[in-house]
Amino acid sequence: MPTAQIGRTTIWRGAEIFGFGLLFRLQEFIVAWGWAPTSDLLRVDVLNTIGVSMMLMGVMCWLVILVRRGPHMRTALTLAGFGTALLISLLSPPLWTTWRLHWLPWPIESYIDGVHNLGAPQPALFPIFPWTGFAFAGLAIGFILQSAWVRTREAMAFLSLGGAGIVLVEFARWLEAQPRQIYAVNDYWHTSPSFFVIRVGMLLMILSASYAWCRWGAGQWGFSPLIQLGQASLLVYWVHIEFVYGRVSILPKRAQGIGMASVGLLVIFLAMLGLAFLRTRMKGRGSEVLAWLRRSPASA
Repeated sequence: MPTAQIGRTTIWRGAEIFGFGLLFRLQEFIVAWGWAPTSDLLRVDVLNTIGVSMMLMGVMCWLVILVRRGPHMRTALTLAGFGTALLISLLSPPLWTTWRLHWLPWPIESYIDGVHNLGAPQPALFPIFPWTGFAFAGLAIGFILQSAWVRTREAMAFLSLGGAGIVLVEFARWLEAQPRQIYAVNDYWHTSPSFFVIRVGMLLMILSASYAWCRWGAGQWGFSPLIQLGQASLLVYWVHIEFVYGRVSILPKRAQGIGMASVGLLVIFLAMLGLAFLRTRMKGRGSEVLAWLRRSPASA
């Protein structure tokens, strides 16, 4: 496709997800009417960051394609994806502490460090730093998996990615154990580049295991609950929030043991699996229903 079309399509889809994120915040505010503060409308939730990440990835691809045309463009895109992910991870610790952008209005600064309106970054939020780094790492892996070389060596490539994940985890653990630290404030569980690399390594191992499951394991049986949930992931995310965290929670909050919590997890999993199944079966059927109504107004 033309460069402009690639960039436009990706950025527009990201803007669409971002819009859904804003609508979701509005819905949550209305559901919690009377006790939720107005500032919750501008909270940086995961959908907002997914949308922003997609728009930023579209911009990066657009720029790389404009600058670097030719036979090695895929390599350039892959390196740009990994480089951007690493840069986001390396900048996260200072942007949360010593380099905080205090001069920005808090709704904008919150997309950088998750400060919200509370004066300090909130670990429960999903700001660009470091979370968008995972999107760019995934983008780079996607370029690798879509290459012609990998398509002819699929099994070896996926298993090699799993091995690379193990190497990344061990390297990051070794790096974190070194006595010298480069950051004035090292918040391992929230902004540490070492922890970021460990999570990327774990995702690569999960990717490799998923490939094995789908090629040689139970994924060959014809129906995969995880694939089914993935095909309707936005709807599942949107709906499950209220039943797990919201006012219509299926279990009383902070009052469950491991047994009941496990039952609740099973119930919500099966309910969302059914919802995803209905969604994928009904998707695109609206035009058929309208055509049937036009043909049979009396029976309708």
